[in-house]
Amino acid sequence: MPPDGDEDGALPANLRFLKTLVTMLTAVMILGVITIVVLLVIRLNAEPARVVIDPGAYALPEGVGAVGISVIEGRTVIVGDDGVIRVYNGPGGTSVQEFRIGGQ
Repeated sequence: MPPDGDEDGALPANLRFLKTLVTMLTAVMILGVITIVVLLVIRLNAEPARVVIDPGAYALPEGVGAVGISVIEGRTVIVGDDGVIRVYNGPGGTSVQEFRIGGQ
């Protein structure tokens, strides 16, 4: 039996190498998990980017009010109270497309 503290002396060279690899893999995995947790905490605590939409910047037809406004991939979508969805190119941009809701 080997003396206390000298357990590696009795192991063959290939097992010592394997033990070293397993120890290094464990350390790398622990550091990876810590890194992922830290990045998640930083990302989830960050303030989301705010999008400010000025409904007055868009030219809706006379007498039509905006029911809903959204920004999707750089385009602004406005749902009017006349049952038409209007897609505008960018903030205050020109009208790109119109869709009628419910066959009106």
